Amino acid sequence: MVILGIIVKNHGPFSWGEDAVVSVYKAVVMEEVANMDFRTLMLNPENNMVQYVLDKHYFRKHGPKTYYGQ
Repeated sequence: MVILGIIVKNHGPFSWGEDAVVSVYKAVVMEEVANMDFRTLMLNPENNMVQYVLDKHYFRKHGPKTYYGQ
């Protein structure tokens, strides 16, 4: 498994890559995803994703019936 970055609670993103430009790009992407999540929760604090959608996206990359990357 390759982990290209992480968002740390009460801090911000840490990312790494082939060079500084790639690392900054990955950090900006993570910040934008976090911003979209924040906006979603501001519009609807009760918003959540149903388990079958989470499972679908997890198991397409992991498990016996993997189909990610075709």
